[in-house]
Amino acid sequence: MNLPNKLTLGRIIVAIFILIMLVIPWYNLGINFPTFNVAGKIIVDSKYIIAGILFVAAALTDFLDGHIARSRNLVTDFGKVMDAIADKVLVNGLLIILAYDGFISIAIPVIIITRDIFVDSFKMASGKKGKVVAASYMGKAKTMCMMIGMTLTMFYNLPFELIGINVAYALIIIATILSVISGCQYYHNTKDTFKVK
Repeated sequence: MNLPNKLTLGRIIVAIFILIMLVIPWYNLGINFPTFNVAGKIIVDSKYIIAGILFVAAALTDFLDGHIARSRNLVTDFGKVMDAIADKVLVNGLLIILAYDGFISIAIPVIIITRDIFVDSFKMASGKKGKVVAASYMGKAKTMCMMIGMTLTMFYNLPFELIGINVAYALIIIATILSVISGCQYYHNTKDTFKVK
């Protein structure tokens, strides 16, 4: 197994660890994560800070494994599949948890996951007919906004929260809108695939 694939598998493991850490009701087990009061008005749960740090590390491996695979000609079918799985587990799983815990609207993971289902279907249909659809700039912008927005959310939107500007949520909303637009782009670029002859 080459290095990019190892990094991808590592990202999956980290993603699963993050989800488990945030889902388990630790207080029922008698375990309480320390909380901190920032500037006398923001209560920060260290559990989310830890998750945020791990999320940043996982996101960096997403960039790193792709860069290494392309620069060293180590792109494999296994890597492509596992990279997509790693991204879905990390981002979509965490979006569901953030919505459940009240950080974001439940509509956001519903829209993102529905969009991903459609886009993945478009990609599979196009792939079967030998047409490869490259990621759009809109899709890349969506990913960047989502990653930064989710990171800030787990860091309680600090330091922006101190001046009353919810940058974290704004970025996630922008990412959600871009995800819909990029999904429409994918459909437009692959619609010929669905024509009945």
